Amino acid sequence: MSDRQAHTIVISNEKGGTGKSTLSMHLAVKLMQEGFRTAVVDMDGRQGTLSHYIDNRRRFCADHGLQLPIPELHTFAPVENIAEIENHCNETNRKIRALLPQFDAVLIDTPGNKNYLFEQAHQYADTLITPISDSLIDLNVISEIDCARPDERHAGHYAQYIWDVKKYLASRGKPMLNWIVVGNKISSLNSRNKNQVFDYLQKAARTYGFRVAPSIRDRVIYKELFLQGLTVLDMNHDALKCRLSVSHIAAKQEIKNLAEFICP
Repeated sequence: MSDRQAHTIVISNEKGGTGKSTLSMHLAVKLMQEGFRTAVVDMDGRQGTLSHYIDNRRRFCADHGLQLPIPELHTFAPVENIAEIENHCNETNRKIRALLPQFDAVLIDTPGNKNYLFEQAHQYADTLITPISDSLIDLNVISEIDCARPDERHAGHYAQYIWDVKKYLASRGKPMLNWIVVGNKISSLNSRNKNQVFDYLQKAARTYGFRVAPSIRDRVIYKELFLQGLTVLDMNHDALKCRLSVSHIAAKQEIKNLAEFICP
């Protein structure tokens, strides 16, 4: 077995509804298109959005005779019996460790709430991508803002957790965590609220040690493609006979920008 280990990208936010699974799927396809051997791990197996996305892609390709890149999928769901958690953790660790020498990149999609699988995922992170919307509610998980004292910031519960993750990784001799926060599902309309969120985010980045990636807009195309298991990166495939709109082209560029931003 090779000593070479995959670069592990964890897509996580201790809040649901931020578009983690869609982002995971698009990044996985982008990496495969670039020639990287890529696996994805769905740690939110109970909801299984990423798993369903890949199942839809397999079915669509089979039904239409297409050969699109499909990442290898591994799915884990939490066990209900507390007495079984330790054994399940050990088995999950064993399976993930077995993946790392086989691939160039492994993407892990996490649950939207903190459980033992959520915590396990972060222990493997080389790069952590945290999508947030243009909402002060989303921002609150990273930095608690007092509007009466905007220059005073306190770490939100997720930022506090990532500080603990960084200490854990350092104790294991891993390099500094490459933490990236990306605005996702961002409105195309300019607003005072959106500007306020990203102004606070830039300031919080210096305090909590993350980089702010170029944002990804809220586009209907992302929602429409789920049932076919397609991504915006597939739209120029000849067999799909899809007329690329301005929105398609812009969306592809956004994913490309994020993939390039991952490398510091």
